Amino acid sequence: MKILMVCLGNICRSPLAEGILQEKSNQLNLNWTVDSAGTISTHEGELPDSRSIETADKHEIDITGQCSRPIQISDFEIYDLIYVMDNSNYTDVLELAQTAKEREKIKLILNESFPKENRNVPDPYFGENDGFEKVYQMLDKACAVIIEKYK
Repeated sequence: MKILMVCLGNICRSPLAEGILQEKSNQLNLNWTVDSAGTISTHEGELPDSRSIETADKHEIDITGQCSRPIQISDFEIYDLIYVMDNSNYTDVLELAQTAKEREKIKLILNESFPKENRNVPDPYFGENDGFEKVYQMLDKACAVIIEKYK
């Protein structure tokens, strides 16, 4: 299974989602590849936000090997599923999809925890540090469902 996590800048939410899902899949010895990308290239080449790194570290997940990158059209060929963090990301990624098959790969991640509710993972970038922990908890639950669904 190859899964891509996508948010706006690929420095807060999607790096956490990547780290969480990769860790869960590793613990179960699943041969999964998890990556992340952003819908914009503003932070290309940067590490995740220090608050995301700290939050992941609190949960014994190391995301310091990640590097921000923008989503590419070729990602639709590589990945089986593309999870987006919010409805804006969904719209942006949907516009890149070139076929119905590619569009079917795009999913809102919180629909795994809250089916058909189309909830957004809030962007913690401009908020307080506890926003990163709240996002972590949301993503942890969604990733647990993804593991159970596809393992």
